[in-house]
Amino acid sequence: MSALPVEASPNLRTVLCVDDEANILSALRRLLRPHGFQVIVAESGQAGLTVLESTPVDLVISDMRMPEMDGSKFLEQVRQRWPDTMRLLLTGYADVSSIIEAINRGEIYRYITKPWDDHDLVLIVQQALERKVLEREKKKLEDQVLLQNEELKTLNAGLEAKVQARTQELQAANGKLKKNYLNTIKVFSNLMELRGGNLSGHSRLVADLARRTASSMGLPDAAQQELFVAGLLHDIGQIGLSDEVLSKPVGRLSESELTLYRRHPVWGEQALMSQDDMYGVAALIRSHHERYDGLGFPDGLAGDAISVAASILMVVEAFLDLQAGNLSQAKLSTSEARSMIARGRGTQFNPEVVDVFLQVTLNAAPVAEAPAIMLKTSELVPGMVMARDLKTHDGIVLLSAEHVLTEKLIRLLQQRESRDDIEMVLPIKPPQKI
Repeated sequence: MSALPVEASPNLRTVLCVDDEANILSALRRLLRPHGFQVIVAESGQAGLTVLESTPVDLVISDMRMPEMDGSKFLEQVRQRWPDTMRLLLTGYADVSSIIEAINRGEIYRYITKPWDDHDLVLIVQQALERKVLEREKKKLEDQVLLQNEELKTLNAGLEAKVQARTQELQAANGKLKKNYLNTIKVFSNLMELRGGNLSGHSRLVADLARRTASSMGLPDAAQQELFVAGLLHDIGQIGLSDEVLSKPVGRLSESELTLYRRHPVWGEQALMSQDDMYGVAALIRSHHERYDGLGFPDGLAGDAISVAASILMVVEAFLDLQAGNLSQAKLSTSEARSMIARGRGTQFNPEVVDVFLQVTLNAAPVAEAPAIMLKTSELVPGMVMARDLKTHDGIVLLSAEHVLTEKLIRLLQQRESRDDIEMVLPIKPPQKI
C-alpha cells in the first residue's frame, strides 16, 4: 500500500489522513478540503511514515484498526520522530484499553469515534491546529526570553565588573584623600609647634596616646580617628598667644596672661568651625581643659557633661605636660606624672578614663620603629612608600609615614638637597615578599 501523491501547498495547513479503508480517506478529504486544508492520504501506517519523511505535515489523523501497524504504534512513531506534528486518533469501536494505550504511547491530542459528526471533526482539527500555532508561538517566546535572559546576564556581568572597578577606583581615591587629609593635619600640627621648642612633637604624642587609650576603652573606630585628629590640633588656639605667654609654664602666668591662656580652647574651636567635617574635632578641642569637678575652662562643664573623648584628651595632655614642665617649673618623671594623674582621679579627671589610662601607660611597651631601608634621594624610585616620618633637625615633618613617593616629589627632594647643600636619607618600606 502506498500514499496518494499530493504536493503540499506552503499556504495551506497540511493534514495527513491514515486509514486502510479508501472510503474513509475519501470522506475525510471531501470534508476537510473546503475548510482550507491541504489533505494527504495514506492507506497504512508505514505509508504514512513515508509521507512524513518527505513532506511537512501539521496534523495527522490515524485510524486505530489497521493491519501490520495499528494507530497506536504509528502515532508513537510520529511522536518520537516529528513531535511538533499534532496527532488525532480515529476509532470505530469502544475499546477503552486500546484508546488509553494510544493516548499514552502517541500522546494524541484527541480521539474521534466512528461514525463522526462532520462539524465536530472539523472543529477538533481546527482547535488542534490552533493549539499547534499557540505552542509554536509559546516556544518562540520562550526562546526569545531565554536569549534575552542570557543577554541580560552578559550585560549584568559587564555592569558588575564596571561597578566593581569603579568602586575600587573610588575606594583608592577615598583612601588617598584620607591619607592626604591626615598628612595635611600632621604638617599643620607641626607648623604650630614651631612657636616654641617645648612644644616640638608634643601634639603627635598626645594624638597617639589618646588613640591608644580610646581603643582600650572600646570607642568606635570613627571616634578614635576623630580623637587622633583632635590630639594633633588640640593647641591650635595657642597660635593667638604671645611668645612670652607660650614660654612660661601655666603655673607662672599672671592673672591677665592666664585669662588669655584660658581662651585658647575657644579660639581653637572657632578656627575649625568653618570646616563641615571638623565639627566633632572642634568640640573636643573646646572641651579638652574641662575638669571632672566642674572647675575647668572655658565652660565649667562637670561629670558626664564632658564627653569621654574630651576627658581622654585632657588626661593625656596633662600627663605629657607634667613631664615637659609645661604645668610647673619642674619636669616630672613618667612615674611621677602617673602618680599626679592618679591623685586627680574623680576630681580633675574622669575616674574611668584614669583607670584605663594608667593601665595603658603601665603596660606600654616601647614602640618598635617600622622596618626601613635607608636610601639616598638618588636611589629613590616612584612608588616607594615612607616607612616612618621624615623630619628636619628642627623636628619638622617633611614627609609622613605611608606617603607614596612620586617622580615630582623625588625631584623636589633632590632640588632641596642641592639648594641647601645637604644630603637626605629617607626611611623606605622594604619591598613585600611574594
